[in-house]
Amino acid sequence: MPRSTRTITFSLSPDLMERVDEATRSEGRSRSELLREAVLRYLEECEWRSLLTYGEQRAREQGLGPEDVGPLVEEYRTEASPTRS
Repeated sequence: MPRSTRTITFSLSPDLMERVDEATRSEGRSRSELLREAVLRYLEECEWRSLLTYGEQRAREQGLGPEDVGPLVEEYRTEASPTRS
């Protein structure tokens, strides 16, 4: 059965390594588990930043500012809600 993970090697300063080990001890987790979560959170943060940048750019192109968000959300909710008979 092929492995579902891959092993990588990278360097950490002694101070950072101690912080990682301290976190693993206090949380009862392995280094791999802690570092996998850290990488995943970093990648998710990068994706959110990219999405936010895209949204801000599109808003500028359309001449929208923060003051327009509330009314636009309300307008969308009104249009998206099913009509009641």
